[in-house]
Amino acid sequence: MDGNELKQLVKESVREVLREERLKLCQILIPFVSDREMRAIQEKLGSPSNYDKTEFINMTDWVKHGNRLQ
Repeated sequence: MDGNELKQLVKESVREVLREERLKLCQILIPFVSDREMRAIQEKLGSPSNYDKTEFINMTDWVKHGNRLQ
């Protein structure tokens, strides 16, 4: 393995670790909601399945690639 291949492998490994850590941080920052609180939220706002799909943004690419929406 030459220097460039090793450098690329390290870069990819670091990216993967950072991606995993960012997802863990997101999970930690999401507050716990009790069943009672969830029912109150659903009564007030309804269910996402009843919302207009055009009002949603698919954040999958943002989560996978950081802050770059494609």
